[in-house]
Amino acid sequence: MTQPTTNDYLRTALSLAQAGVPVLPLRKGKVPFGNCPDCTGLACGGRPSMKTAGDCGCPRVCHGWAAATTNTAIITSPAWAPMWRTAAAVAYHPAGAGLTVVDLDDTDAVAWARTALPPTRTVATTRGEHWIYRGTMRSVNAVRPGMDIKSTMAYARWLGPGTGTTAALPDVVRALAAKESRPARPAQSAVRLAAPAGGGECRHRTPVYLERGIAMAEQRITEARSQIHTTVYRTFLAVLSVHGRCGCLTDTHVARLFTAAQAKGETLRHCTDAWTNARTALGM
Repeated sequence: MTQPTTNDYLRTALSLAQAGVPVLPLRKGKVPFGNCPDCTGLACGGRPSMKTAGDCGCPRVCHGWAAATTNTAIITSPAWAPMWRTAAAVAYHPAGAGLTVVDLDDTDAVAWARTALPPTRTVATTRGEHWIYRGTMRSVNAVRPGMDIKSTMAYARWLGPGTGTTAALPDVVRALAAKESRPARPAQSAVRLAAPAGGGECRHRTPVYLERGIAMAEQRITEARSQIHTTVYRTFLAVLSVHGRCGCLTDTHVARLFTAAQAKGETLRHCTDAWTNARTALGM
């Protein structure tokens, strides 16, 4: 089978963008290219995510899903050219196209979906299938064994148009995400005192700004493929540097970060140490 070339990926990206699907290049390992220098390690506090996807203001691809764009001038710009030259895939932001992707990662997950979910457009993947529905929702990993939901604040690889007719997003998929809305592993008592005290309401922008910052921090930890310890510490540091002194962080926010870290194999002890060390480094 002939491997796609740089021009193939770029042509695919432009075709999708013209159809209203926000796209971005992926490097080897199915991950976005590294953050731009101004945003490495979430040094910007995730502020670009408050803007429209693809309009974060950075000169390069950054922040994963938030870099996805339908702007062909950006896609073909000199800033993106080096990434297309080494791209290994094209990704898209499902919610930006009004879609939700149910990512079924193995044959068991596919078999379950065929009995439990309404038929819809399907795309074959390396090990399973993507089931694509019309409608958006929050993204959640591991809602069932071998099953992730990708919609808002997430990206999915483009693997072709698939087959079948796109159905409306069913309640059964939304219900699966609702079941995973609570922190699964760290006990609340273990982090109840971890959120720093402060003056109350977030003074930076709005509660939505805080929510998106926490969601992006979760995503950064979840997408780490190496140096997990370092990624967790730096992410905690970034969150605390922006929100640690105003008192808007709650135990629930901290538990969400701990849950993401523990899902990557970190122990509760390491999470607690990383959080404490980040606070110490910031003089809290």
